[in-house]
Amino acid sequence: MRTETDSMGPVSLPEDALYGASTQRAVLNFPISGRPLPDGFIRGLGLVKIACARANEELGQLTPGKSRLVQQAAREVADGLLAAHFPVDVFQTGSGTSTNMNANEVIANRVSQLAGEDVGSKQPVHPNDDVNLGQSSNDIIPTALHVSVALALARTLRPALVHLHAVLAAKARAFEPVIKIGRTHLMDATPVTLGQEFSGYAAQVEKAVERADKAVAALRELAAGGTAVGTGINCHPDFAAKVVRSLNEETGLDFIEARNHFEAQAARDDAVEVAGHLATIAASLTKIANDIRLLGSGPRGGLGELRLPATQPGSSIMPGKVNPVMSEMLVQVCIYAQGLSQMVVLCGQGGHLELNATIPLIAHALHESIRVLANGARQFADACVVGLEADEARCRELLDRSLMLVTALNPHIGYDAAAVVAKEALATGKTLKQVVLAKGLMTSAALEAALEPTSMTKPGRSVLAAGGG
Repeated sequence: MRTETDSMGPVSLPEDALYGASTQRAVLNFPISGRPLPDGFIRGLGLVKIACARANEELGQLTPGKSRLVQQAAREVADGLLAAHFPVDVFQTGSGTSTNMNANEVIANRVSQLAGEDVGSKQPVHPNDDVNLGQSSNDIIPTALHVSVALALARTLRPALVHLHAVLAAKARAFEPVIKIGRTHLMDATPVTLGQEFSGYAAQVEKAVERADKAVAALRELAAGGTAVGTGINCHPDFAAKVVRSLNEETGLDFIEARNHFEAQAARDDAVEVAGHLATIAASLTKIANDIRLLGSGPRGGLGELRLPATQPGSSIMPGKVNPVMSEMLVQVCIYAQGLSQMVVLCGQGGHLELNATIPLIAHALHESIRVLANGARQFADACVVGLEADEARCRELLDRSLMLVTALNPHIGYDAAAVVAKEALATGKTLKQVVLAKGLMTSAALEAALEPTSMTKPGRSVLAAGGG
């Protein structure tokens, strides 16, 4: 053990820890979940500290030598090399002050190592006076939240959704020739192609990609420069602009200084907006996963229009049973992500006066939601969608037996007569064709043309194109 001091006095902490007294107090104060803040958030905080050091150097607030050392140590934080030295629990001070000080102390102590000084000596840089120069936890932690979540959206979730979209679009093209019965209210409806169904799924994921982009855009404004309450006390007036420019260079994203620093620190509405986009993406993926497991239900007692890849035995008692486990996985992922999104909504509405004091929990919820949605979407694409096959014979069987082909007869015999035909066919077990011909409602040739299912799947098809009768 070694001893370090902060404004409250001396604290004993592990000899090999790069954090200091303030962090150790937080470790002792918050033994709650055993779960530290997400690695992505800590990496984002490292990027923010790099940008702050550069800005302070450019403004003449920090010497080039100190700036170089702070940036070097902060780069190790951003690269994940010092992750073991960030032990503070998610459930901590609501501003994230403990984590901000954790970063300040780790960077300062790592600088001491790099400079050949003793860890804990606060030489040659001080965690508050140098590493935290021009900053407050109240503006830096929200800045790290926006930077880290935007990066996670752009680099983790978006590529996974793009991949799923590509796989679904490929299946839509492959399944285009397969005609099947459509279903509304879980009841038979007019025909579609399996490819048309899958084109809808692909379009949902394409919109999910767009929503991920909108979520990144929602996080553009950064709070850096507002310091304690948004007034910018103890901060150079040009600090924020330089921090933003540096972060844009580091990330390739398009951040801007907050238009109103009081809103940027007091409210977390941007995070709530991101949670809404994530919840919508989860809803889309749930719909797709459920449809695929319904279409693959069976193999003999269900719809059976799709053959799902067999990934593992489905039962401990029923030999040979295979279950739609990838759909089940993705549905659970989405329920979890939507729960996390609702958590962010509750956090967002819980801010008071000049600060929202739930930021660590927001960071956890958004990063966790992004992580599981990305992993779930990618695994679903690779372990399920890629291996899907159409059972064309089953699709044709159900199509031929459907009574809803009668819809195509509306222009020829009218809705009421068509309804009588459908009900009689259902009651007697006869086909639509048999009932129509027996009643003399249409000629055989006109009836064959009208009930040809391929023409019913063509967008913009004229209802009278099949011929009169």
